[in-house]
Amino acid sequence: MPFGGQALGLSGTPWPVRILHGENEVPVPENFRLEESTLVPDLKDGEVLVQTLYLSVDPYMRCRMNEHSGADYLTPWQLSECVDGGGVGVVESSCCSTFAERDVVTSFTWPWQTRAVLKGNSLQKVDPTLVGGHLSYILGAVGMTGLTALLGVREKGHVTKGANQTMVVSGAAGACGSIAGQIGRLDGCVRVVGICGSDEKCRALVDDLGFSAAINYRQEDVATRLKGCCPDGVDVYFDNVGGAISDTVIAQMNSSGRVILCGQISQYNKDVPYPPPLSEETQENLQRKSITRERFMVLNYMSKADAALYELSQFVKSGQLKVLETVVNGIENMGDAFCSMMKGGNIGKQIIKISE
Repeated sequence: MPFGGQALGLSGTPWPVRILHGENEVPVPENFRLEESTLVPDLKDGEVLVQTLYLSVDPYMRCRMNEHSGADYLTPWQLSECVDGGGVGVVESSCCSTFAERDVVTSFTWPWQTRAVLKGNSLQKVDPTLVGGHLSYILGAVGMTGLTALLGVREKGHVTKGANQTMVVSGAAGACGSIAGQIGRLDGCVRVVGICGSDEKCRALVDDLGFSAAINYRQEDVATRLKGCCPDGVDVYFDNVGGAISDTVIAQMNSSGRVILCGQISQYNKDVPYPPPLSEETQENLQRKSITRERFMVLNYMSKADAALYELSQFVKSGQLKVLETVVNGIENMGDAFCSMMKGGNIGKQIIKISE
């Protein structure tokens, strides 16, 4: 029996992909087109029919709107084809021995569709008790986002309890930054300072997530506020944004400090390589102070994923780790949500709820 469904793809008109290659090209909702389609679930061996529950939009997806994503592990989205990303859903029927009806499953390459026929080997089964029934957390705090935050801090930050360390997080009210700052605090930083783009976000970081202080880069002088918030300098910097903000933070870092290079969202609309080149002054600061600045790719640490996800689950269920989400309803709003997220319109993880 065929099912009706909806799918979202990159629009071929009026926004050809070349429009997105030049410097400072900002994505707009019109880059996406929603289509009605009919799905015939004639399952082959190893396939499952899934109903989509939640989808994720994330900054890295902007790189997939280019002809070349800049990363071997990221394939570019293709014009007029259904796009994909992180998703979670439930199995409706299965011809795969690994999955049964009503299993909750997730994938990093979930198509932006209300229903889909997927290969079982592209899916992972999820235990809903890990997230206390909050299945959207699988795409955030207890998923790839949380892994990136926790393993990034642990593998590259080297936080030591009792060492009087100060951590600064840019993009601190976003999906990854909001978790990374809390991990830094839980692991022993005596001071965690977040940089974000609104007073509302600053209040959330301090009042809800336990950051020591927050700086609104749109309204405040970051260098001046950073000196006041970090009187002993900066030891660990979780970098999600790059650009001028990162230059400012690095200038105030202590000798032998560590930069966790997680993202460079301020540069994603520019035609530059990844990681983007640094100014001569910033390069000199890194060298003179023996500051370690290493790109962090969570996919290189997946052998530690299961243990890390369990730890994140325990943090969330115990209340030690607070989860912030911005939830938008409906697949028809995916493009709007993506563009809003790229401009900082979200607090915490940007989630699109597709169905119950």
